[in-house]
Amino acid sequence: MRVLVVNAGSTSLKLHVVEGERAEQVDDVTFADAVGHRIVDGGVFDETCLLDATVEREIERMTSVAPLQNRAALDAIARTKAALPDVPQVAVFDTTFHRTLPPAASTYAVPQRWREDFGIRRRGFHGISVQWAAEQVRVPRLVVCHLGGGCSVTGVRDGRSVDTTMGFTPLEGVPMATRSGSVDPGALLYLLRQQLVSLDELEQGLDRESGLAGLSGTGSGDVREATAAALDVFVHRVAGAIASMAAACGGIDALVFTGGIGEHAADVRDAIVERVRFLGGFAVEVVTAREELVIAAETLRALGR
Repeated sequence: MRVLVVNAGSTSLKLHVVEGERAEQVDDVTFADAVGHRIVDGGVFDETCLLDATVEREIERMTSVAPLQNRAALDAIARTKAALPDVPQVAVFDTTFHRTLPPAASTYAVPQRWREDFGIRRRGFHGISVQWAAEQVRVPRLVVCHLGGGCSVTGVRDGRSVDTTMGFTPLEGVPMATRSGSVDPGALLYLLRQQLVSLDELEQGLDRESGLAGLSGTGSGDVREATAAALDVFVHRVAGAIASMAAACGGIDALVFTGGIGEHAADVRDAIVERVRFLGGFAVEVVTAREELVIAAETLRALGR
């Protein structure tokens, strides 16, 4: 079967036609027997499923949690449904791989009512990419750095996610291209309480004007345009996250880099590795992201093929 894989990320839209183990990147929607969509945040849905109106409404609801990614996904869904109205479409979620997070890793130290009534917990993202990396580098204690437009670091023990830097939303964790990563919530309360920014300005700043773009002061999240000072902050935070994930795994056998920065920015990668050499001997691997193969396989599984 020909599966059209639609990967709408925060900074890019990638389309692939997958047949078996072969994947070809295409520029536009083309004929396929099925369509598989990468969905960053499906809310109550986190198991691969057929895409219907109920699932779409939940993706729309969760744009408040993942605005950059979910809005792009909804646009892509509308586009493919218009072009291929009779073709089954499947949602594959970034959160699925992280359902194995233990309570110690997924629980926030916030009021019980927030956790139980509002579902505030660490959910994790980039799971499709991490799953692929873990399938390529099979070691007991693995740390995966997905570094691209969005960035996260995940600890994988015996093939299962045990901790990750992204949390309830894709904003938490290490600095990214234009996203802030973790910030003292008290600083955000201060900005709002003092009326220094509006709620919309706060969201815009954290999502689109922070990270490498904000650190460099250039407005560009491209790592190739980042200042030395910006890269030093980035390397420092990622190295600290790796150490934290190694602790969650009980050590580290291999460190994987994937994503645009992880695969192509060798100088940044080397600086990060140098910072964490104190963790002892471990292999360093660069894994080309092939999320399209995971999404295609999940799509076929959901269709019983």
